[in-house]
Amino acid sequence: MLIHPWDAPRSDTEWQQWLAAHDFGQLAVNGLPGEPPHVQPAHFAYEPDHGPHGRVITHLARPNPLWPALEADPEVLLSVVDDYVYVPGPWQAPPDTPPEHGVPTSFYAAVQLRCTARIVDAPEEKAELLNRQVAHFQPEGGSAPAAVGEAPFGRMLSGIRALCLEVTDVQAKFKYASHKPQEVQNRIAAGLTQRDGPRDRAAHEHQLRRR
Repeated sequence: MLIHPWDAPRSDTEWQQWLAAHDFGQLAVNGLPGEPPHVQPAHFAYEPDHGPHGRVITHLARPNPLWPALEADPEVLLSVVDDYVYVPGPWQAPPDTPPEHGVPTSFYAAVQLRCTARIVDAPEEKAELLNRQVAHFQPEGGSAPAAVGEAPFGRMLSGIRALCLEVTDVQAKFKYASHKPQEVQNRIAAGLTQRDGPRDRAAHEHQLRRR
């Protein structure tokens, strides 16, 4: 992922806070020789306090076809992209330039976590990781915990495999025209506000925050 200096996060806190609120991504696993990569959409929980870069926990169904590839190569990439919008060319036109000469672009936020995967099949640890993930998404509770040999979920544990992804490297990008002249940034902000389409408000917030 190309990251210009003006699109880079200002600190680890910036991408970590964004990732905490964006917990659905795509897990890319290198395919076996002669096969394309596996790309698996998945909910996940990011835990920043585990290791130097944190860890990710998730789980997938046992019949998932990616397991042989993951067992052959545990180096994976988790990609999360959101708050993306299309920016029309006239909004981007430089000062004293005809609007039709402006270059269209995309705004987006993205975090890519390079990880080493560990597959968890031990029932007790699998239940513990599953409960941690559910607690992330349901802090208010409301669901019975998973426990080995206990209803209602104990019998279902054999149907999943848990994943611990130890994060080894992070790339993050917030592409919101931070390097553009003030006049252009004001025009883009006004355009996002007026259009008020899907994700425009989130993009507008990023743009104002990073000015």
